[in-house]
Amino acid sequence: MTISYVWTILKGAMMGIANIIPGVSGGTMAVSLGIYDNMIHALTHLTKDWKNSVKLLLPIGIGAGIGIVGFSYLIELLLSRFTFPTALAFIGLILGGLPILFRAFKTGLDKTGKSLGLSHLIVFLLLFAVVVGMSLVRETGDSLAPIEISAGSLLILFFVGILTSSTMIIPGISGSLTLMIIGYYYSLLHTVTGFIDALRGLDLDQLIHFTIILFPFGLGFLAGLALISKLVDYLFTNYPSLTYSGILGLVLASPIAILLNTNAFARLQDGNTILFLVVGLIAGILCFYLTYYMGNKESTGSELHE
Repeated sequence: MTISYVWTILKGAMMGIANIIPGVSGGTMAVSLGIYDNMIHALTHLTKDWKNSVKLLLPIGIGAGIGIVGFSYLIELLLSRFTFPTALAFIGLILGGLPILFRAFKTGLDKTGKSLGLSHLIVFLLLFAVVVGMSLVRETGDSLAPIEISAGSLLILFFVGILTSSTMIIPGISGSLTLMIIGYYYSLLHTVTGFIDALRGLDLDQLIHFTIILFPFGLGFLAGLALISKLVDYLFTNYPSLTYSGILGLVLASPIAILLNTNAFARLQDGNTILFLVVGLIAGILCFYLTYYMGNKESTGSELHE
């Protein structure tokens, strides 16, 4: 296993973790880590250039699975007891990718022979407002109530999967937050952890039960992934500078969304305020450097857009 393969697995793990944090976008994390456009290209050219595509997507998928499974048990603890440091850590992870994103935006301008104009500003502000607006919407009706198995609920899960993958892959749009808004976040999180527990305990009945629930969701997730990746790849190919200006708007709005949706400031305890501030700032700085460093490492799939 090469070093670049390991790095890509680590980046996939960070994407997986980001995808289950409400207010944090896995797409934003991919942008910050410098693998987003290559990942989109690999998804849309899976049949045409399957060897190079699988070479990139396989370690990302492995890492994302590790991140989601490994972090599912920690998410509630971190967000309930260490909200502020956790929020700043993810803000650091996201902002660490800005230098790479700004360079990509400049390259997009050079590629089309255009200069910064009003259209770029409009796209930036519009998508910035979308993320901030979404963050102001409070989730309702979501609980840890288990999902019942029925033809209707399984069909709904398929469409929920499509919506989830579409929002997860768009930078700045949190798939977890979207699930919260439509009332499926905690139920699906309970299903994932239940599946893992059943697998560890070799409980065949529970494994079958949770697999039946997760299967239509997974099919919908893959369908949404294919659809949205084709759209994003088209935008990268034909409107690179406008696409990156929009992504900048989405990414720069993400810290606001994280702070609002985790309610980070309100959860600072009087007795721990100074400690949490210091720990949060240190975590944010370290995570900024981590993303900046990882984003500048040569991606396994860098040849896809050459």
